[in-house]
Amino acid sequence: MSTTIDPKLLNDPIFQRVLADALAIQDRFAAEPVYAKTGQGFLKSAGVEELKRIKAAQKQEAK
Repeated sequence: MSTTIDPKLLNDPIFQRVLADALAIQDRFAAEPVYAKTGQGFLKSAGVEELKRIKAAQKQEAK
C-alpha cells in the first residue's frame, strides 16, 4: 500500500477541507489500551467552550 497522496487530491478543495478538519481534531483521539479486544480508540469529548466556538463559526458561515 502506497502512503503517498495522489496529486489530484491535493488540489481538490473538498479533500483539503476534510484533511484540515481531521488534523484539527487529531489531538482528541485516544488509543485503547493494548489489552483491549477491539484495538480501536475513541474520540475525547470536546469542551463546552470549544463547542460554542464551533457553533458560532458555523452561524457566521451561514450568513
